[in-house]
Amino acid sequence: MSVSYRVAVLAGGNSGEREISKASGASVSEALQENGYDVTMLDPSRKEDLVSLINGNFDVAFLCLHGKNGEDGATQGLLELIELPYTGSPIWSSAVAMDKTCAKRYFDDAGIPVLPSRLLTKGEEYSVEELMVNCGHHCVVKPNAEGSSIGIYFVQEPKEFQDAIEQAFAVSDSIMIERFVKGRELTVAVLGNEDPQVLPIIEIVPKNEFYDFESKYAPGGSEHICPAPLSDEITQKVSDYAKRAHKVLGCKGVSRTDFLLDEEGIPWILETNTIPGMTSTSLVPDAARAIGMEFPELCSHLVKLALNKE
Repeated sequence: MSVSYRVAVLAGGNSGEREISKASGASVSEALQENGYDVTMLDPSRKEDLVSLINGNFDVAFLCLHGKNGEDGATQGLLELIELPYTGSPIWSSAVAMDKTCAKRYFDDAGIPVLPSRLLTKGEEYSVEELMVNCGHHCVVKPNAEGSSIGIYFVQEPKEFQDAIEQAFAVSDSIMIERFVKGRELTVAVLGNEDPQVLPIIEIVPKNEFYDFESKYAPGGSEHICPAPLSDEITQKVSDYAKRAHKVLGCKGVSRTDFLLDEEGIPWILETNTIPGMTSTSLVPDAARAIGMEFPELCSHLVKLALNKE
């Protein structure tokens, strides 16, 4: 590498995913240093680190912030104000992708199958009967704008609704109630800006009943099968949907879109992550390795995309 860019790796933050963010930041910092970059790791929840970010004469910011105030457009807005290029998606894309209900409208418009769901805001009146009509007796209750499976509850009968809703509201002021579908869990990384590349599909086989926080981050919590053992037809369909999601949301750099493949072969989209995890157990690095791109090369590629050098 002929040019050694000064990179501010932003990790930590003040969301419920702070510790995972710090782990991602540490992994990325090590990979970029291995490639010869001048790296400084900063935590935007610390005022002194924000001052260092503004005054540090950096060439680019590498975002490893997950959840609120990092993945939702807030930090991207700050970086736009100080005119510092950054990895990943712009403000609008980040905000829309983080809002699961809003993102589903764009997915639906793009012809991607979405599950029936209902948005509830804190203080809004509702009836369990109406929720069951819209979403079924067996459904998932989750915060509308959180990640890493934080605050997700599975409801299998009417008497469980009220408790699940109250617990989800403890995490977020708005929640989504979505019909439950039993199926295979798939995730697809898309890499690039104007002409993005779809990486091999990964099938996630969690050790727990579903892909929860422990399955995502505990060593051995889940098995990642890459490429996923799917028919050519399903592989093409899921890959196409992931690319459509990336493009309809205006994503940049890298995104990772999650699907549930039901028994009839319908891939239902769940969400698109604009700052996927970058830890040793994360999915995007696994997908990149499947095409021969090791982790340091992936991190360097994302820096170059942010700087329009690739």
